[in-house]
Amino acid sequence: MSGGTERSAKTLLHRFGRECCCKRRVFARVRRNDANEHDRHTVVAMNPRLTEITVIGDDDTGLIARITSLLFERGVNIEDLDQAVRQDLFRMTMRVDTSEMDGSKDDLRRALDDLCEELGMDVQVRFPADRETRQVAVLATKESHCLDALFDAWETGDPDAEIGVVVANHDDLAPIAEAHDVPFYDVGDAGGVPDEEWLLDVLADHDVDLVVLARYMRILSPNVVFRYESRIINIHPSLLPAFPGAEPYRQALDAGVRVAGVTAHYVTTDLDQGPIITQRAFNVPDDATVADLERRGQPLEAEALVEAVRLHLEDDLVVGRGRTHLRNGENAALGLPDEIERLNPDRPVDAETPPAGEPAGTSDD
Repeated sequence: MSGGTERSAKTLLHRFGRECCCKRRVFARVRRNDANEHDRHTVVAMNPRLTEITVIGDDDTGLIARITSLLFERGVNIEDLDQAVRQDLFRMTMRVDTSEMDGSKDDLRRALDDLCEELGMDVQVRFPADRETRQVAVLATKESHCLDALFDAWETGDPDAEIGVVVANHDDLAPIAEAHDVPFYDVGDAGGVPDEEWLLDVLADHDVDLVVLARYMRILSPNVVFRYESRIINIHPSLLPAFPGAEPYRQALDAGVRVAGVTAHYVTTDLDQGPIITQRAFNVPDDATVADLERRGQPLEAEALVEAVRLHLEDDLVVGRGRTHLRNGENAALGLPDEIERLNPDRPVDAETPPAGEPAGTSDD
């Protein structure tokens, strides 16, 4: 069977399975607060006792009323509801208390499946027991350093989740995934152009909670980003917002910067403009080449990405007004290491309060 025929067959199987299995699909959570684009990207800590219901499909009138009425009739209490519409695609995520609902979990699933089939929507229901181990999908292309670092971190048992699938637009990294007994999918054509419908099917089939772009050298379409917004983390080899887009190390070198670096950030529909999570920096010598910057930067790319993923999985990140905030930053390595911070204090050392009666900066020391 040829690669294209095999991919088409697998795609049909994925779609058939999805339709026969109640159209289950995982999507992102976005809290729609203000008109400001960045203010809508809010990462909400999961309440372990709540059930999460996500509905997505073509926008239409009356969708919210129909779905919430069904929940009310079954004694389900809605504790949080986020909804958004983008490019005529509607998405709503609810966190609900089902502890006193009428009927069983299967009854609720069937009722939502039937209603959403009537409305032409996809629905996904995740009860607390379904979320005990979160699933991570890693997207990559050909560079292996970030993928290797993620697997190394998992082997130490650090993140409380598991890498459920690796997806790429080439097959170069298949041996790495296979060595860790993780499913691998090459969703790219001969030129590396990904089949995003197939990608979405894979993410749905593996019930993915977080998507990690480990040097995935393709821009995700708004359709993918919108479905997993606030659930996609990318590593970009520059100190964003400087040098977004392609060939950032080349851009940095051409600009003559003295310090370059890398940034792990949440992905939004605006390229390389999502809220920053972690950064790392390094010096750029006068005679540096692009290869030199890559050699210095790649270990930092892996380090910053692993740290960002850890913070997300520990529910330690909140996003507001275009930036990330930490719930507990005691053990977070967001940027410069401690020894650099000691060399670069928050205020000049000669700005300390002088002795009484002595003007600032005139001490004999």
